[in-house]
Amino acid sequence: MASPKATIRRPSPVSRIQAVCPLSSASLYAAFGSKEGLFQQVVEHYVKGPGSVTDLATDFGADETVGPREAIAGLPHRSIGMQADPSHPDGCLIALSSTMRAPGEDHAGARAAVVARREADRMRIRSCVEAAVTSGELDADADIGGMTSMVHGFLLGISTQLRDGVAATNLHTAADVLLSN
Repeated sequence: MASPKATIRRPSPVSRIQAVCPLSSASLYAAFGSKEGLFQQVVEHYVKGPGSVTDLATDFGADETVGPREAIAGLPHRSIGMQADPSHPDGCLIALSSTMRAPGEDHAGARAAVVARREADRMRIRSCVEAAVTSGELDADADIGGMTSMVHGFLLGISTQLRDGVAATNLHTAADVLLSN
């Protein structure tokens, strides 16, 4: 039997969800309101668990021993480690669900849930880059928007690379190269 996480990662008919989570349609709709409501709950659960690795980019504010550049540098490594961990489904729910375009207005809530999380991640990364510029860890003329997009784009690409069989060790090396300047 497939895991509920694997089934919910792609648009699924209620019957498919019921195959791994034996609830009646009425029970599912009573509990979540809709498939989109269920998906939004899955996203919230994910970001509090495995997906929280991107929250750690703000550790530099809570832990004075971690500077913003170090926080940024650790971010892809934590994400690679989480996504390559065999105890988790392959990849990242937030990144991979963006490739599954749920059609129609009735799926707008599902799209909005992951779009909001990706935007929050971009803002956390941007905050670290800005702090690194302010503290002198990065040059004053650093392109903050470009650096933010570079790091975030790398993070979103990790899932695809791992699913294509790229070794985590290669991705760790790529992260080091990406952040070496």
